[in-house]
Amino acid sequence: MAESGQAFDTKLFKRLLAFTKPYRGIFFFVAFAAIAMAGLSAFRPHLLQLAIDNSIITKDGDQFLFYVVLMLVVLVVEVAFQLSFIYFANWLGQSVIKDLRIKLFKLMISFRMKYFDKNAVGRLTTRAVNDIETISSIFSEGLFMIISDLLKMLVIASVMFYKSWRLALIVFAILPLILYATRLFQRAMKVAFEQVRNQVANLNTFVQERISGMKIVQIFTREDTESQRFRDINEKHKKAWIKTVWYNSIFFPIAEISSSIAIGLIAWYGGLNAAEGGIITVGIIAAFIQYAEMLFRPLRQIADKFNTLQMGMVAANRVFGILDTQSHIDDHGTIEMSRNSGLIEFKDVRFGYKENEEVIKGISFTVNPGETVAIVGATGAGKSTIINLLNRFYEIDSGEILIDGKNTKSYTLASLRKHIAVVLQDVFLFADSILNNITLNDPEISEETVIAAAKEIGVHKFITSLPNGYHYNVKERGSMLSSGQRQLIAFLRAYVSNPEILVLDEATSSIDSYSEEMIQRATDKITQGRTSIVIAHRLATVKKADRIIVMDLGKIVETGTHKELLKREKGYYRNLYEVQFMAEETT
Repeated sequence: MAESGQAFDTKLFKRLLAFTKPYRGIFFFVAFAAIAMAGLSAFRPHLLQLAIDNSIITKDGDQFLFYVVLMLVVLVVEVAFQLSFIYFANWLGQSVIKDLRIKLFKLMISFRMKYFDKNAVGRLTTRAVNDIETISSIFSEGLFMIISDLLKMLVIASVMFYKSWRLALIVFAILPLILYATRLFQRAMKVAFEQVRNQVANLNTFVQERISGMKIVQIFTREDTESQRFRDINEKHKKAWIKTVWYNSIFFPIAEISSSIAIGLIAWYGGLNAAEGGIITVGIIAAFIQYAEMLFRPLRQIADKFNTLQMGMVAANRVFGILDTQSHIDDHGTIEMSRNSGLIEFKDVRFGYKENEEVIKGISFTVNPGETVAIVGATGAGKSTIINLLNRFYEIDSGEILIDGKNTKSYTLASLRKHIAVVLQDVFLFADSILNNITLNDPEISEETVIAAAKEIGVHKFITSLPNGYHYNVKERGSMLSSGQRQLIAFLRAYVSNPEILVLDEATSSIDSYSEEMIQRATDKITQGRTSIVIAHRLATVKKADRIIVMDLGKIVETGTHKELLKREKGYYRNLYEVQFMAEETT
């Protein structure tokens, strides 16, 4: 990681340059164009000098016309190189961030769930979108522009010394001031832009969360409170940017004054020397005035471009911070799971989301092939955690989870998850068609297969009643559908994947009786002949289960069928039944 006050992180920069390797041809062409532009820009004042001394002073019109045409040719060539330079520098920047964004996204979707538990979505979105876009400016406006300006300054300085070392020393006497100011400016802007990026991330996170939770904001009439909090965050964002404006407002007048002083000294000393018949000519004075402007202008531009470079480096630092994150589920399995019988075994499994805070406390149970096991218990008992562990969304702390007698870690992660379908309590749908939300763009699942599956579990009529049927766009998070309809789509998504193992978290709160009846039929259909683990919220599912596992505070306290557990006086399940399920049975 780069230190905040460090003007330039060479190690980070080299790492970023590694992404240009696939585009070496373009990279070297842009570098060549920068060199060519430096040489051509220094050549134009030289032609002006010759035109004045050899044509205007001597009143040679033909010679003057020749120099004018030559300056025009040089200008056209320089413009051609500049156009190519700008286009290909931007092309290179966009190509690099395209590759970087793909790498970052691919990495992020492989992170374990614990990473997303600890990192705000808005902040991650800022890294993947805003920060990576900022990195492109390193190539389009930062790196090559700075190299071009430095080359231009080096060529101009050499030409100035060659033409008149006296006038060159006058100009260079002013340079230490501007160089020192530039150095201070660079360091200050590094810190300022770090603060800007922090505030941008905070702003994105706040806005993203409030928009996602707008219903809560409005239900509890928190509009004024959240607006005030937004004003406070926005004020911090403004102050961070104002600090960069303040540094600019100090630096650029200093650079302008320095340039004007240098030009004034050139005109004063050169004019006196020329008037007294010295070696300095009017053409040299005119050329030096241009040279001085061309020397100081890149200095001002370098400071400006360095701002861009610094912002890009800060953004790169943040992006590489995610790329360096080690938060993956170890995928060292060598067995490709094909079809399996569905035998599941938990052996003394222990797990906690936080260190020294166990959620699952040494549980052991077996689910036989084709068996439906319901898991019941109070909120926080650890029911949903079992789903996360079976799919290896989280790594267990100790014990073993076996499928068909083999540890789940011995299977490749992709093949393991491919044979386990999950319907979660909180159904997530993408802003896409119903068909794509069911198939998740899997080319092996045809629309005909989806329609046939929908008819089997009884949801085809509901889907075809919507505008455009299976091609109906459900909008963000499926907002165009009711909670029951979203649940049915999730059931169909699981069913078409044809898994051997099915895991259901069948929440039915806020679902109308018609949707609940359809969900019950869908549940019966998709669990038929499959090994199923059901976190049960309805009495009907509990009754139909082959076996019920009762959990409390991370432990299994009872196991048996519905009838067996009801016979236990003062049993945990019987108490749960009387409190939660009996009212449902009598309605």
